[in-house]
Amino acid sequence: MTSVEETGTLSGTTAGIFDRERIIAKAGFNRWLVPPAALCIHLCIGMAYGFSVFWLPLSRAIGINAPKTCADMTLAQELFTTTCDWRVSSLGWMFTLFFVLLGVSAAIWGEWLERVGPRKAGFVATLCWCGGLVLGAIGIYTHQLWLLWLGSGVIGGVGLGLGYISPVSTLVKWFPDRRGMATGMAIMGFGGGAMIGAPLANMLLDYFKTPTDVGAWQTFLVMGAIYFVFMTIGAFSYRITPPNWRPEGWTPPAKANAMITTGHVHLDKAHKTRQFWLIWWALCLNVSAGIGVIGMASPMLQEIFAGKLIGLPDLNFGQLSIEQKTMIAGIAAGFAGLLSLFNIGGRFFWASLSDKLGRKNTYYTFFILGIILYALVPTFAATGNKVLFVLAFGIILSMYGGGFSTVPAYLADIFGTQFVGAIHGRLLTAWATAGIIGPVVVNYIREAQIAAGVPRAQVYDFTMYILVGMLVLGLICNMLVKPLAPHWFMKPEEVAALQAKGAVVTTTGGSYGIGKGGLDAKAAMFWLLVGVPLAWGVWLTVLSAIRIFH
Repeated sequence: MTSVEETGTLSGTTAGIFDRERIIAKAGFNRWLVPPAALCIHLCIGMAYGFSVFWLPLSRAIGINAPKTCADMTLAQELFTTTCDWRVSSLGWMFTLFFVLLGVSAAIWGEWLERVGPRKAGFVATLCWCGGLVLGAIGIYTHQLWLLWLGSGVIGGVGLGLGYISPVSTLVKWFPDRRGMATGMAIMGFGGGAMIGAPLANMLLDYFKTPTDVGAWQTFLVMGAIYFVFMTIGAFSYRITPPNWRPEGWTPPAKANAMITTGHVHLDKAHKTRQFWLIWWALCLNVSAGIGVIGMASPMLQEIFAGKLIGLPDLNFGQLSIEQKTMIAGIAAGFAGLLSLFNIGGRFFWASLSDKLGRKNTYYTFFILGIILYALVPTFAATGNKVLFVLAFGIILSMYGGGFSTVPAYLADIFGTQFVGAIHGRLLTAWATAGIIGPVVVNYIREAQIAAGVPRAQVYDFTMYILVGMLVLGLICNMLVKPLAPHWFMKPEEVAALQAKGAVVTTTGGSYGIGKGGLDAKAAMFWLLVGVPLAWGVWLTVLSAIRIFH
């Protein structure tokens, strides 16, 4: 039989640099090089969470020291104006563009990704995300909001979708023994991107600002260049497993787990199953609850605890002076940062734990524990207990992140690994939907409560109970997820034909000399490349969060 190493060499001489056949791993490759490659991409596109750092500087790009407002300006006029500053609310539409385009592009191009492989998809994501930043910089320089939306929002959003799902299928196949941990490591990076990118953006804005320029377009260009380097390294470091590869010394458990299939469902059939839509709703409802809280974390802490944050427990939010409100806004920013830290840690913790608990049981934990915590939040707020309030939301946000990182392994368990990246891409439309549902529920209920005269410290109580109801629905959806019937799975010869491209298929599988070495020198250096910036972001976040309890 022709060896994998020989096959890889043969395919490498005829395949283009981006072709799937070119990146089939050869003997001696270390699988621990794949997660940091994924992190290189996810830590960059994760800056989407931190884009709000640009809103205030961009809202005074013309006025410099204060926004130059035009009260009668319509949104259509705002898209093209060069004489009036943009409104923060209009800039905020970038978030909607980011996450709607992420879900849509992942759904549309997921099948293409599975066909061409993660290197090509990762590099296209690089061009879209970084090219979007360049177009955004031009939009800022020429003060054309439509170009900023098109560049960073639309084209960048496509890069988000492709970059987000580019490593999923690859990691699941490299770590059949630890699916949850593998996807958790990568998707942790998406949550951590803002922790690195937001302080970096602030530093660059301070460096480039002048008496006549807020420094935003220069910041976009520099960050685009930095991200291009990191994302390109990540995309070109991807390798895929030979067909039927498995880690040396590992064999599938003798006692089969009914919730983990050994078959493979074709992408064209996955969305026709009840299981797909039950998991879709489970993710959507979990994310809707969490993302609504993320969007209102800062004002929530300020309005509930008000003077208690600065040692004035008798003052409610309406009684604070402008200077005092500025002080508690800074403290609340630390709260938002702390929640992002729980979000990141939860992505790795819960996904790794799901390898032991099982994916369905992990989602049970998200919903049951979430229901308890959301129901208790009004009590923690009423008693003025900052520690329990912050801890409750920290755990809630850890499960928000854990829902994202656990779901790829959940899909692999139910539908098999052959098309899991593309199936995951289609499932991410649940995220796009949640990005609308969550903020709308939280924001509109808050406004209705304020209009009804409810005290600021209590306006979120009713919201918490609504979110409890959403989690109850998610719990029911998860409960109904069952293994698929045999007729949904592809025949073995169909799977073999799909896997045979570019490499020899063995019927028994084996390690092929791949995956040895653990954390060797090369892998350690690669992990340092992504670990040092992430550690820097964590450190800054912890320093900011400490202020909550002073």
